[in-house]
Amino acid sequence: MHTELFTFMDYDALLNGLFYPLFRLIFSISLGLAIGNIIEALHWGRFLARISSPLVRMAHLQDVSGAAFTMAFFSSITANTYLAEQYEQGKILRRELYFSNLLNSTPVLFLHLPSLFFLAVPFLGKAAVWYVGVIVAAALFRTFGTVIIGRIVLPPTPEGCVTCELDDNAPKSFTEVLGRVRTRFMRRIKRVLRVTIPVYTIVFVLNRSGAFTALNDVIGGSNGLLPFINPQAAGVLVLSLAAEITAAMAAAGALLTEGTIHAKEIVLALLAGNILSSPMRAVRHQLPTYMGIFPPRLAFWLIVCNQGVRAASLILFTLLYYFWM
Repeated sequence: MHTELFTFMDYDALLNGLFYPLFRLIFSISLGLAIGNIIEALHWGRFLARISSPLVRMAHLQDVSGAAFTMAFFSSITANTYLAEQYEQGKILRRELYFSNLLNSTPVLFLHLPSLFFLAVPFLGKAAVWYVGVIVAAALFRTFGTVIIGRIVLPPTPEGCVTCELDDNAPKSFTEVLGRVRTRFMRRIKRVLRVTIPVYTIVFVLNRSGAFTALNDVIGGSNGLLPFINPQAAGVLVLSLAAEITAAMAAAGALLTEGTIHAKEIVLALLAGNILSSPMRAVRHQLPTYMGIFPPRLAFWLIVCNQGVRAASLILFTLLYYFWM
């Protein structure tokens, strides 16, 4: 019994199953975060903002909404603060505020997309493309859905200048770019390492000892709450609900390294965790910010609308991935 319990502690298993993959993972994460932070610091997302004007016009949104959409490519707080000011001044109505807030969810995603992708690749490998791809597809679907419904519901707007409303917040020099990259990298890599190392180690131990199979009766398996989730991938889902995405990806990376689970099952678990954690994420991250920008009742309903549409679109594309991939 004692021997069976600690078979996962032999030298080869620790070296090839834990230490070497973990070292390679940390190196890849560090490189990926550096690249992602450079992309964010240089505001390359502003290239997308140049084509926002036709999209905004198509949705029958006003210039101030278009400016907020462009601002959201580099700061969601700036975009929402700007919208709140325009709403208080009566330049946009409440109905257009809802549409603008929904439309801004896509540039906010693209703002953090480089970091998300370069963080996911070391953990998930090729599965990262599917995970990020489903999220991006759902976001684009929300955007075009918002544009189409806005064009039907909102009245046409007069011609104007979207880019004239923008404040150029991009770095002015190479030194400033390096400063931003260094600050963001150090802040994020510390958090990533604090989560990755212990979680990866714990998952390695639990997986080798067979602990994940106990989750079958609760989440996975034919009689579970989510029968399409593999019992071993259920641990990834639980971590998605209880912690940050880094912890879930660390667990997913450990399972994929062990070779005991398929990439599709990991992607489904991460997507399910992403959907189910939406209310918690909204309360932890969005609610304090929105309450400080918008009137409390309006802030609450903006979050409900935003997260509701986001969850619905993710459910749709998760189901499409499940049945057709």
